[in-house]
Amino acid sequence: MTASTDDLVTLLAEDGTAIGTAPRPTVHTTETPLHLAFSCYLTDASGRLLLTRRALSKKTWPGVWTNSFCGHPRPGEDLTEAITRHARHELGLEVTDVRPAVPDFRYRAVDASGVVENEICPVFVATTTQEPEPNPEEVAEHRWVDPREAVQTVEIAPWAVSPWMVEQVERLVAAGHLPESASG
Repeated sequence: MTASTDDLVTLLAEDGTAIGTAPRPTVHTTETPLHLAFSCYLTDASGRLLLTRRALSKKTWPGVWTNSFCGHPRPGEDLTEAITRHARHELGLEVTDVRPAVPDFRYRAVDASGVVENEICPVFVATTTQEPEPNPEEVAEHRWVDPREAVQTVEIAPWAVSPWMVEQVERLVAAGHLPESASG
């Protein structure tokens, strides 16, 4: 890793314009500044959705089940390129058909330790034909599920998944990217 932009995140003004950068390890604190991120939901040829459990060493929401993967684009990096890079790094996967699903998603959440997530975080969907080979520093477990199961989990047990997944799944269902739950 070089000292250039490899581990920097883009800081944002309230209107979403870039206002600077900061080293990623210093950004997530009890006073996290607004910054750019993304979330991605992966499906396979059977239409299953990949859920992951965050590694126990993660600074925010360690050990929590969430969407397929999330990340921060490097300053100036195209979001599709960032998604491709993170899919390889976190899950050992190649992804195709990367497309925006909820481009205006933004959230702020505080975990049990007081660390804040404060992100403008466009949500994407993509596909893969491979089985994950998770990086243990990023992912503790993974599971392919019927998308309706994921939606139902969010509906009946929102505390069991990341707060951003709860909000994103509601928006993905509303936008037609995920089906309603089996009970809905």
